[in-house]
Amino acid sequence: MRTPSADLDTRYSEPEAEATTWDEAAAILAAAELSWITTVRPDGTPHVTPLITVVHEGTTYFCTGPEEQKARNLRGNPAVALTTGTNALHGGTDVVLEGGAERVTDDDVIAALIDAWVAKYGEEWRFEPGDGAFKHPDSDGYAWVFAVRATRAYAFGKAPYSQTRWTF
Repeated sequence: MRTPSADLDTRYSEPEAEATTWDEAAAILAAAELSWITTVRPDGTPHVTPLITVVHEGTTYFCTGPEEQKARNLRGNPAVALTTGTNALHGGTDVVLEGGAERVTDDDVIAALIDAWVAKYGEEWRFEPGDGAFKHPDSDGYAWVFAVRATRAYAFGKAPYSQTRWTF
């Protein structure tokens, strides 16, 4: 992911607030145990679900079964919003990525992401490579892998209150 330009929105920030750095936001994305993804159904309504993510070489990735609602939505519309953070009112920082989800099928990237999933979540999340996807080792099931290609991102700080916007 390329380094974005940052702007502090003073309308939603306390006077002493400073813009969150992209390095801080990237660390929050990388450390998040759980994130929420919003995709768009064919009828235009949102679909929101929790999932696990990894950050590899600056890009945030997620996986999903090809027949899950989010995968079906992405076939017709790649627009996504991915959110994570503290879910607290008076502390921490929440981060939102907006952009598109791009399916990853490159075998070398898939192999690196398998290692990244295990490093972050443990053996419970070990996959095998298979047909440009993650293969479940104990079944015939597959999970498609997607990269989030951010066009905008936001950080919402809560001590002090701040809103930072990045444009890619």
